[in-house]
Amino acid sequence: MREKLKYALYRGTFGALSLLPFPVLYGISDFLYLILAKGLKYRRKIVRQNLRNSFPEKDEKELREIEKDFYRQFTDNIVETVKLLHISDREVDKRIKVTGGEIVDRLIEEGHPVVLYLGHYANWEWVPAIVRHFNAPEFCAQVYKPQHDKAFDRLMLKVRSRFNPVSVPQKQVFRTLIRWRNEGRKFITGFISDHRANISVSHHRTTFLNQVTPFSPGGEEIGNRINAAYLYLDVEKPKRGHYHFTVKEIKPSDMTEESPYTRRYMEMLEETIRRRPGLWLWSHRRWKYQ
Repeated sequence: MREKLKYALYRGTFGALSLLPFPVLYGISDFLYLILAKGLKYRRKIVRQNLRNSFPEKDEKELREIEKDFYRQFTDNIVETVKLLHISDREVDKRIKVTGGEIVDRLIEEGHPVVLYLGHYANWEWVPAIVRHFNAPEFCAQVYKPQHDKAFDRLMLKVRSRFNPVSVPQKQVFRTLIRWRNEGRKFITGFISDHRANISVSHHRTTFLNQVTPFSPGGEEIGNRINAAYLYLDVEKPKRGHYHFTVKEIKPSDMTEESPYTRRYMEMLEETIRRRPGLWLWSHRRWKYQ
């Protein structure tokens, strides 16, 4: 009963906010920015340490501008994610541009499942909208890590179902993708793979944003088992509330090295981040363990 009441509260709050027009939601975002960035100073120490270590060539003024851009994107993500509960296809098409969707269709028609790598960059919750620009996949899947709060987890699954993706829990992704491949299904699966790796099970390292960074090659290991093709989703933000997603093939420069597709993905992600650093999720402790 308690979980049902919590879910009803979450759903009611999110549902009411989602009915608001974008100008009002961005007004709320501006207010949240003042609270989180100026008032509570949400994870400021982590953000500043990450920025300082990633961009040693930048002075304090430049780093503060990136920090400000991060907090503004962070609060925009909150209201834009809420809006997914009540947004029309027409509105989505006005705000999202997709380039390279034909690459997905070609690879699917050639018989390859597709592994699409992306990062916590700009608004990743809007990424499932790109399925409207593909024709060949039977369905699209997204890998997610369940929330500890079961009521909130249920709400987020509702939010993320706006464009009808199949949400696969992280611990079930291996056997699920293997089963789909054995069934001959045509699908694309999105992996957000820039989180902190579990160093107790992963001993892979690379240099990412000027730091030795552990990474997990799980997406590539699964992809190799199902003969997948690997793509990267580059993101640009031309203006507030508008995103340009570009699908790019991942082409490793050295196929003899360990986890070549994952390493090349991280290089491509770094290129995206360096283009406009403030859109990445700097509040996460990715370099907690070396």
